[in-house]
Amino acid sequence: MFLRTGNEVASNKRLQGDAAKLRARGATLGAQTPCRRKYVVSLDHYVPQVHLKNFYSPKLGSLMYAIRKSDLKSFTPKAQSVCRIEDGSTNSYLREDRAVEEFLKGIEPKYNMALENLAADNIDAECIYVIAGFVAYVLVCSPAGMRIQSGPLKRSVEETARVLDSKESFSSPPPEICGESLAELLRSGKVRVEIDPKYPQAIGIASILSQTITFGNFEWDVMINPFDDSPFFTSDFPVAIEKTEDVRVLNRITPLSPNLAIRIRPNLSFDRDRADFSFARFRHTVRKLSRTEVVSVNSLIVRCAESTVFFRDDYKWIPKFVKRNARFRIEPQTQRIPHGNRTLHWFTQEVIESRSQGASPTNSSDSLAT
Repeated sequence: MFLRTGNEVASNKRLQGDAAKLRARGATLGAQTPCRRKYVVSLDHYVPQVHLKNFYSPKLGSLMYAIRKSDLKSFTPKAQSVCRIEDGSTNSYLREDRAVEEFLKGIEPKYNMALENLAADNIDAECIYVIAGFVAYVLVCSPAGMRIQSGPLKRSVEETARVLDSKESFSSPPPEICGESLAELLRSGKVRVEIDPKYPQAIGIASILSQTITFGNFEWDVMINPFDDSPFFTSDFPVAIEKTEDVRVLNRITPLSPNLAIRIRPNLSFDRDRADFSFARFRHTVRKLSRTEVVSVNSLIVRCAESTVFFRDDYKWIPKFVKRNARFRIEPQTQRIPHGNRTLHWFTQEVIESRSQGASPTNSSDSLAT
């Protein structure tokens, strides 16, 4: 059984309003005003090609090395042929179903310059906007991001169904299901809630500017990798999570090139309502990593990848390294906390190991403040 989220109608006006803001922001970045067009199927990259091309191998020319986590098979793709979905950026929950493409017009053309400025410690507001926007886009539009963000919605719908069922808000169940209540059917697994992944994507697109501002006002570690024989990897979900001492907070680690990555450190005291694109709260530290730290970062990149790892150099140690970390994946987790006659939900994420040897991990998790 498929149950849509109950927030669709209530949230629709907000989604449309935020999409309008997104288009306006796109205009300030040199984007053209959207016009009515004939419907054309697009193969949209949820990891921008400009990012992937930074991992092209000098030995291969316009190709890079790749390993699938599910079967550990190696191949050498172009950026154009991976990390793309038919109409992946099209979202029918929004009045302007391609609104996020306007956002990307302010990100992709400036990505490489932003990397140069970041590496040179010449960081300005545009550099921050481009990198923070890249991270936000991957979180919103990638299959992994949509899957992870579907988790809290699924649990919310299930909990709402239980509450309504306890208040006898539903009609009597049909005899074909032996008179079981909806709560019993959910508990037994005979009925399950499925979330259209495009709905959390729509919510993400509508708030992508807010997410970009938030990331851009946190503290960043700009991490320099000085080891040519141990370059950073990237993946089809290049936004790894890292636990902190505060269980409410996860750092975000994103590789930007084989020798450059960032760690975004969330600040729970940050006032999102007063933030703007001046990024006045932005702070950063430039760190040259040790070899041990590089290995740790690469382990997280592989574990948090959804299905495929990409890299520049074909070193002999890489297949074994990927194999050791391939059985992990990010999964959403929910903790139900009784609160009087109500229930609170604590939504988290963790990196969890799959039980099936060699198979793509099913679901994984860790705590989060963004």
